[in-house]
Amino acid sequence: MVMETCEIGGVDPEEEQERAGHNTPDFKPEYCRYRDEGCEYAQACLECPFPQCLYDKPRGRQRWLKRARDREIKRLFNAGRKVKELAALFGVSQRTIQRALGCS
Repeated sequence: MVMETCEIGGVDPEEEQERAGHNTPDFKPEYCRYRDEGCEYAQACLECPFPQCLYDKPRGRQRWLKRARDREIKRLFNAGRKVKELAALFGVSQRTIQRALGCS
């Protein structure tokens, strides 16, 4: 019984291997030098306080900063600050403060 190499999609398997760059070794991650430089929130990715990287999702950093701002607005409002005062403090409109507080 003679086995032949099958051509998939009209490409010779040996040519496919050469084109795929199998001449260079594919190192395992343990053997690669990877410099973990982190970001402005953590010095290394493995030390990051966030469960998921802020840069993995579009506008992730902006979303996190906005939520942190909204938490601070709620805290200050509950401490007795007025909407107009919070708007001046954060440099946003009174309507933005109302949205952050969940008011309609």
